[in-house]
Amino acid sequence: MSDAPATVGEPSADPLRAGRDALARRAWAEAYQRFGEADAVAPLSGADLEAYGQAAFFAGRGDERIDIKERAYAAYLEEGDRVRAGYFAADLASEQGLRGRTSIASAWARRAEGLLEGEPATYAHGYLALVRADIARLRGDLAEAERQAAEAVEIGRRSGDADLRAMGLTALGTVKIGSGSATEGIALLEEAAISAVSGELTPITAGITSCQMISACRDLTDYQRAQEWLEATDKWCRTQEVSGFPGICRVHRAEIVALQGGWDRAEEELRQATTELKAYSAIPPMADGMYAIGEIRRLKGDAAGAEEALREAHALGRSPQPALALLRLATGQVQSAQAAIDAALREPNWDQWARARLLAAKVEIALAAGDVAPARAAADELATITSGYESPALRAGTQEANGRVRLAEGDPSSAVDELRAAVRLWREVGALYEVARVRLALSRALRGAGDPEDAELELRAARDEFARLGAMPDLETADGELRAAAERGAATEQVRRTFVFTDIVGSTKLAEALGNDAWEHLLRWHDDTLREIFARHGGTVVNSTGDGFFVAFASAAAAIRSATEIQRALDQRRAEDPSAPSVRIGVHTADAVMRGGDYSGIGVHVASRLGDLAAADAVLVSADALAEAGDLPTTNSREMSVRGVSMSIRVADVAWR
Repeated sequence: MSDAPATVGEPSADPLRAGRDALARRAWAEAYQRFGEADAVAPLSGADLEAYGQAAFFAGRGDERIDIKERAYAAYLEEGDRVRAGYFAADLASEQGLRGRTSIASAWARRAEGLLEGEPATYAHGYLALVRADIARLRGDLAEAERQAAEAVEIGRRSGDADLRAMGLTALGTVKIGSGSATEGIALLEEAAISAVSGELTPITAGITSCQMISACRDLTDYQRAQEWLEATDKWCRTQEVSGFPGICRVHRAEIVALQGGWDRAEEELRQATTELKAYSAIPPMADGMYAIGEIRRLKGDAAGAEEALREAHALGRSPQPALALLRLATGQVQSAQAAIDAALREPNWDQWARARLLAAKVEIALAAGDVAPARAAADELATITSGYESPALRAGTQEANGRVRLAEGDPSSAVDELRAAVRLWREVGALYEVARVRLALSRALRGAGDPEDAELELRAARDEFARLGAMPDLETADGELRAAAERGAATEQVRRTFVFTDIVGSTKLAEALGNDAWEHLLRWHDDTLREIFARHGGTVVNSTGDGFFVAFASAAAAIRSATEIQRALDQRRAEDPSAPSVRIGVHTADAVMRGGDYSGIGVHVASRLGDLAAADAVLVSADALAEAGDLPTTNSREMSVRGVSMSIRVADVAWR
């Protein structure tokens, strides 16, 4: 008989031995099949049933795991191993609690207590302490929850049970974070998580510990830390030959993708994850996944789809707030939104960070209703909570809330300072929707502070980002505000300006070659870089075409300096990243008609055509612009025909290198 392991699907002469061997090799599907074959021949021991349950979990048969655990409990009891039976009773109490079956969970907890009563303190008592900690946390007794979790940590240390110690640290850290001691809590979670990704724990405990670390980072909006632990967990998963800790890591990864603006891809990932999780009856992460789907749909303007997902999250045990209240606000139901958010804030909640998310929504809803005083109270409480933990996203959210309230209080200048800081911090986080949302608020503050030009600059930047994201309700709002701004300045004026048109060369082919994610990242770098350069030289973005800009300058010299700085920035970027785009730029000075923030006339048409006629990486400038700019180095002076213009135009390329 060959000693080579049987392949999955072929019967094994010694299925129990084959199952143990497959488990040691982390061949999960094979181990599951072999233990099943052995189980059909003769009852398995408690230890082999444990192994069978682990194989079932990683083979995608998590729905069978509780039944197998119950059999392991009974087997250990029959074998006379009261301690191991007590451990399984405590473990089953935790499993049933996660599924929301509180009565069954309580029964298993009492059974564990009965089995372990009178026994010398063992690792099993530590797992029972974890159950007691969870019960205390759910009833809001945080002091008792901390005490029980700390006891589990100590028992794990004394008994040398690394899994128990890690789970105790995680439970203790979670309680401390929820009660406001976030820095201390994160340190405890990190201590547990590093043992997980370093291979010191059993696979299931390692996965749970790592995912709870990432969940805590998400709740604290500490996205950089979450990304680091996601990468470490992915690496661990590869060493264990598991395709991500079933479903849960996929939910967290999708949340980061959504934050970065990939809404469609994130929703697809979330749908796959929640389908995966159903096989494990993993209720809390399923609820998180449905809530995240609801949030994406809300921002895209799919009110019916958002409500469906949020109601499903609620049915799974997660509060649909604040997303459902914000959905009511988006659909014009302001009073309903107020009632929903106020009810959520009145509910007892030991988790301060969950309350912080509600408070941020309270600010937005109260201001929409014209209730400035409640908005101020919510913003102040939010600042108090978030002061307990340092992260760019928390500071950004706090400053955004304060800026919005200051604007409503009639202090637009202070609001501008707060909102500019929030934009900077949200950009640091990489939260593209939040950047656009705050820019929209900033445009209102700037207009109130008497700076209509910068107000329009921010408004157009916000509008373009909403369009890229597919944030339809916000896009409609921004377009409405742009129309209102144009109407306010509807009187026409004859002006002389230098117009600049930019365009990415071969943008369609480049997007296809890079793929959606890389292209979106590169396009945003392009947009942000060009906008910063335009602003630095006094240019006003009139319009964005998706891969190019139409910009007006009062000075021809400033316009050409801006164009040459853009080409140098792109050239430097290409030295670091060969995929960086080539851009062509046309510059022309002419008289034009200005209406609001827009321009019209033959001069605008000429500038646009020069942008089309420029070569890749070139700055093509008309003689009119060069005459006003002064002495500049140029090459290839020539006459060019421009469609729609009867006379040829003298142009030259700026020698920007």
